[in-house]
Amino acid sequence: MKKSIILVLLALASFNAVFAQDWQTDFSKAKEIATQENKPIILVFQGSDWCAPCIKLYREIWTTETFQSYAKDNFVMLQADFPRKKANALSETQTKANAELAEAFNKNGIFPFVVILDSKGNVLGETGYKKTTPTAYIDELNSFIE
Repeated sequence: MKKSIILVLLALASFNAVFAQDWQTDFSKAKEIATQENKPIILVFQGSDWCAPCIKLYREIWTTETFQSYAKDNFVMLQADFPRKKANALSETQTKANAELAEAFNKNGIFPFVVILDSKGNVLGETGYKKTTPTAYIDELNSFIE
């Protein structure tokens, strides 16, 4: 019985690993990858533990198989999270880096806020949460790139 449970858990972990979103948290690294792979950067400002629309965007778009399989080949995903709960606190270094990104790209403090950037960090477009399908959201992101 234990062996069956372990096998099921391993299978689920493997499945999640295949579709796990590869989020960058370092802007310089994201630009480096974007340059090497000739991809735009999707910068997401979110409050992962307090912002209801951020959580909806995460669940309805970012974690879907449709979005993840497309993003893997077409975008560099960059996350700037602003959690409020102590249990989810980021390192001082990451908190400072996220604040610097907000100062540069999200001066109005909008959450969620999605900024589409070229590989050099130039803004191509902006969007946020919308009640839509992953495919329609991908189309919207691509409309800023083309």
